Amino acid sequence: MNKSLWTSKEIAAATKGEMTGDWKVSGISIDSREVAKGDLFVALKDLRDGHEYVSSAIEKGAAGALISSDCGDVPCVTVDNTLHALENLGLAARARSKAIHAAITGSVGKTSVKEMIAQIFRSKGKAHWNVKSFNNHFGVPLTLARMPRDTKRAIFEIGMNTPGEIAPRSRMVRPQIALVTKIAGAHLEGMGTIEAVADEKSDIFCGLEPNGVAILPREDDFFDYMKARVFDCQPTASLLSFGGAQSEADARLISFEPEGNGSQGTADILGETVSFQLNAIGDHWGMNAVLAILVGRLSGMSAQEAADGLKGYTPPAGRGAAEILKMPFGEITLLDDSYNANPESMRAGLAALGQRSGRKIAILGEMRELGPDADKLHADLKDPILKAGVSELFLAGDGLLPLRDSCSNNENEPGVCWASTSKELVLMVNKSLISGDVVLIKGSNASGIASVANALKALSQGPEERNEKMSAAITGGE
Repeated sequence: MNKSLWTSKEIAAATKGEMTGDWKVSGISIDSREVAKGDLFVALKDLRDGHEYVSSAIEKGAAGALISSDCGDVPCVTVDNTLHALENLGLAARARSKAIHAAITGSVGKTSVKEMIAQIFRSKGKAHWNVKSFNNHFGVPLTLARMPRDTKRAIFEIGMNTPGEIAPRSRMVRPQIALVTKIAGAHLEGMGTIEAVADEKSDIFCGLEPNGVAILPREDDFFDYMKARVFDCQPTASLLSFGGAQSEADARLISFEPEGNGSQGTADILGETVSFQLNAIGDHWGMNAVLAILVGRLSGMSAQEAADGLKGYTPPAGRGAAEILKMPFGEITLLDDSYNANPESMRAGLAALGQRSGRKIAILGEMRELGPDADKLHADLKDPILKAGVSELFLAGDGLLPLRDSCSNNENEPGVCWASTSKELVLMVNKSLISGDVVLIKGSNASGIASVANALKALSQGPEERNEKMSAAITGGE
């Protein structure tokens, strides 16, 4: 049986390219630094030209390269445009696949839910999914092209920053199941309005296969709008929804209670009551689980089998997982949610912080790409901060000045420390923490707030490692 991902003949046929030699590949890479033995290296042209690294990729063990200009005597397939060729290779992978394909988008939670679905899918056989959050014009065709022949279930995350990005990627994936997590104020700088965000996210249904299933958040303000878009895109679709216990959704979160550093939940999935466990705290994680279990159910397993597949799920790095750090002064609980942020996910993160016992510390970076309402959206975080019972609030970046100004140091409000950069904030934070603190760190990736999380993790190491990592964390932050 042929175990290769692609042969050179198949690559040439899919991309309409010219091949040299007869070879096969077991993987695909677009980054020469991450090439594995047996990979196909695709020389894309972006900020840098991948053709400059073809020789390096071959030296590291790449079996061949997909190129559009002469790269010397290397095993290759030559095409006119390597990005278009990668897209065509992805389309060929989809055409030969007999797997169940699901596609996910949304303003919040899409990477976390994608990882949940991938874990459920893996529990029942050969599964495939986006690495990290490879969800853009490179990531989606790359993920498709990497899909093994014998995949049984696959989940594809599809993202966007500007209008017109989701529909073509959905049409590449051609999912039998397509879902939206939630519509919220993300990417407003590129999209303009939240209505435009809802319209763009609804484009995930443009590629839905005939008789496919669309899944929507029942309690979302844009539910009715997205429902209409589903049937505009695919008239033969079936529509399901998810929501809270009191909603009219087809899949409902009944309960989700903290237990140690995790939670136990129950849900009603298409009339079947199931129980599940996650290594995460916060109602938004419970809702994410309901959506993931519903997708598992639609992929051919029972709802409880899907729920069991989630056991032990831990959020990806930088997305809210709890970590106990042994500091010089005692233990703290770190909730590192520094990968990204928008107003909706900020509120969810703060609510999750509020569910934990101990003195609550919030360390926040700016939320980027919010457009002209950025000042108000930052200032509006005051209420969820107060509801969470935050004792100390640390803020980094000029974008958080409106929030600093709205949070005075009155008796019932948290103490506030502000710095222009995350790097400056590190020492302020370190001087303020005490044993037993629960520390939430959250902000947009570009805010650099992850440097504070890295510094705290460095402080929990041994003395020599601590000094080295602390120095790197401070100098590496914004």
